[in-house]
Amino acid sequence: MPGTPTDLTRLRITLTAFFALDGFIFAGWVVRIPAIKEQTGASASTLGLALLGVSAGAVITMMLTGRLCHRYGNHQVTVVCAVLLSLSVSLPPLTHSPLTLGLVLLVFGAAYGGINVAFNSAAVDLVRAMRRPIMPSFHAAFSLGGMVGAGLGGLVAGFLTPTQHLFGLTLIGLLVTAVVGRELLRLKPPALPEPPEDSPKQETAPRRLNPRTRGLVFTFGLIALCTAFGEGALADWSALHLEQDLDATAGAAAIGYSCFALAMTAGRLSGTRLLERLGRTRTLVSGGTTAALGMLLGALAPTLWAAVLGFVITGLGLANLFPVAVERAGTLAGPDGVAIASTLGYGGMLLGPPAIGFMADWYSLPAALTSVAVLAAVAALIGFLTRHAAEG
Repeated sequence: MPGTPTDLTRLRITLTAFFALDGFIFAGWVVRIPAIKEQTGASASTLGLALLGVSAGAVITMMLTGRLCHRYGNHQVTVVCAVLLSLSVSLPPLTHSPLTLGLVLLVFGAAYGGINVAFNSAAVDLVRAMRRPIMPSFHAAFSLGGMVGAGLGGLVAGFLTPTQHLFGLTLIGLLVTAVVGRELLRLKPPALPEPPEDSPKQETAPRRLNPRTRGLVFTFGLIALCTAFGEGALADWSALHLEQDLDATAGAAAIGYSCFALAMTAGRLSGTRLLERLGRTRTLVSGGTTAALGMLLGALAPTLWAAVLGFVITGLGLANLFPVAVERAGTLAGPDGVAIASTLGYGGMLLGPPAIGFMADWYSLPAALTSVAVLAAVAALIGFLTRHAAEG
């Protein structure tokens, strides 16, 4: 048996709390980057190099975490990484040079990458045990946690120093981990359900990473990359596009990304119902197509509000592509599959902003942003071509 319904529900609530905590802590750090820049005396270029510490730490650790999850268990690794994430978020305000900032961000990035692989792997196991496509709900919790973390950070920035604010995040993180982590360690990972007689065995048991399976995992990782490219590009360039190309005020320009983020969250909250109605293939194809059309509108619209509408449509389209891609990779290859797809996805988020910048210099920012539409269409095409692997 995969576990009692009560145990599965408790596990779902517990994992949801960790997803939300991850988004909350990461967003709290992001809103204090300007203050940390001033404190360390970093130029824009040296700050960019220091921030690569987060990326480098995450990418390196993601591949290692798959092995750790195999050896020690997804739940145990999730709790350890949550403790490390909570502790390491307090380190950046203690630094006074770009070099030391980059070094502590390596630690922060390692914890961030590790927990993402661990709790996504645990979520994949739960999805298979419950036989329901609930993966988007976990990513919705991450998005909601990020929105709360960013909003709270904006509220306290005026009267708390970065040290006080981020140390407060450490205390909150450790408290939540102590309470929720104890519950997670008590709950055993769900056993896989017995496959139906007419279903192939690999549908309920992760395949070994033979060449075909590895190829499929990388293919789903490409969907994650295409999705995360768009998220990273819009996070860094949407406001500038509205302000520079459509003459929006700074306040109105900021609304663009906020609407995109809200649409992503709403799309993920409704993702389980959407997947139950459409299945994985049609969700991937329709989501990628919707995002491509929305981004063409967002990039090329002649008015502010038409562009914002395009960002909203893009957010709704992209919302469930990453969760579905990671879930499929994890179903195929367990924590190793999650690690590969997450690494590719994170690489896409890193690639997006600088790629848009280079293309904007060569052509124009609106033309550069159409690359998000192109990659969303590529994700839709991959979803269609892998329809036999993604049925359900």
